[in-house]
Amino acid sequence: MDDALLRSLTPGVLGVLVRRGADFAAAEDAVQDALVEAVRTWPADPPRDPKGWLVAVAWRRFLDATRADAARRRREDLVDDEPAPPPVSGLDDTLHLYFLCAHPSLTPSSAVALTLRAVGGLTTRQIAQAYLVPEATMAQRISRAKRTVAGVRFDQPGDVGTVLRVLYLVFNEGYSGDVDLVAEAIRLTRQLAAAIDHPEVAGLLALMLLHHARRSSRTAPDGSLVPLAEQDRTRWDTAAIAEGVAILQTALSRDRLGQFQAQAAVAALHADAPTAEQTDWVQIVEWYDELVLLTDSPVVRLNRAVAVGEADGARAGLAVLATLDDTVPRYAAVAAYLHERDGDPATAARLYAEAAHKAPNAAERDHLTRQAARLNTGR
Repeated sequence: MDDALLRSLTPGVLGVLVRRGADFAAAEDAVQDALVEAVRTWPADPPRDPKGWLVAVAWRRFLDATRADAARRRREDLVDDEPAPPPVSGLDDTLHLYFLCAHPSLTPSSAVALTLRAVGGLTTRQIAQAYLVPEATMAQRISRAKRTVAGVRFDQPGDVGTVLRVLYLVFNEGYSGDVDLVAEAIRLTRQLAAAIDHPEVAGLLALMLLHHARRSSRTAPDGSLVPLAEQDRTRWDTAAIAEGVAILQTALSRDRLGQFQAQAAVAALHADAPTAEQTDWVQIVEWYDELVLLTDSPVVRLNRAVAVGEADGARAGLAVLATLDDTVPRYAAVAAYLHERDGDPATAARLYAEAAHKAPNAAERDHLTRQAARLNTGR
């Protein structure tokens, strides 16, 4: 049984049922039943049209469940006047699922979980492992999300920006368990890019590829973090970089700049530099200026302070930093770095220790602790 094939077909099948009028939760249950049946029967009798087979079986399961449920008598008109199945469409149905799973009534964590389940075709167990939570907890989260969107119809255009934010959340979760969420986010964004012609979709895909290209160099063999300036650039994936840059250039040529294109432009400038010392920080500052206009994000402003410190000197970076809110995540880490660059190791060591205490994960905490120890011992 080809699990990858089933995963790739799942969103399209679910989309067909929902577009025919099935409630999302009931449609998802019917699709899961069809997948179980496929696992049972396909090895001995593979269908000529796998997607059509799944749609037919899932639709029949949905109608059977509707007839059998006395509490859902309101569906009798749908059941008694069963329509002739329309042609099975492809990416259009999947695109509708993207918008449904990124519905504004869902929390970000629920939207991500529902996207991975409905569009990604992952099992509840796989999603739970990726998020390091019990399977029962994830099942409840997905069930609540399905109930929330149960009555949503596809009569209004979806918000592409919301879909992209959900996909970027998936990408930033990284890797855990037996599901590589980075690779999954790239796969889903490629799928979305094939379904919709939008420069920000392309921008997000480019950003993911450019970041992913550096993945193997981000950690040492012992699992410790390796800062960008110290990474072995010969280990970067040049094919992914080339693809990301090409996608970005095409998107930028349309002159509809968005935040993901601007972020990808920053990543491309890092990827283009043969060494850390040759990074074009002046251009990076200019792109951060664009990002500030687009988002006014405190995190973007913090990253801009680092770029200014590299382009114009640590003192200039500290001056920018002084205008920002010191409660922004990683503020202390940036301050420590700039103070060290400015020749004040004592203040930098204190700030590295403070940043370590506030670090969001163990790897970052260990890295910052080592930086503080290095300065305290004068090494």
